[in-house]
Amino acid sequence: MTSEPGESPLFSVVSGHPGPEDLAALTVVLAARLAARQRAGAAPAATRSAWLDRAALTRAPLRPGPGAWRRSGLPA
Repeated sequence: MTSEPGESPLFSVVSGHPGPEDLAALTVVLAARLAARQRAGAAPAATRSAWLDRAALTRAPLRPGPGAWRRSGLPA
């Protein structure tokens, strides 16, 4: 796959020797996935820490007893 001088390629093959048909198939799959994501308006999936989850603030109150110290520090 060639690109203009000063441009970086959209993707590159790091191992193997794919033929033109293989690269064309890969390009079609990647373009279709990008188009579907843009149509759906989906943002990239972001992982969120359980510590930042505000739903943990609405959990049931902690109960005293064995292991309560452990339950107090773990996200719900």
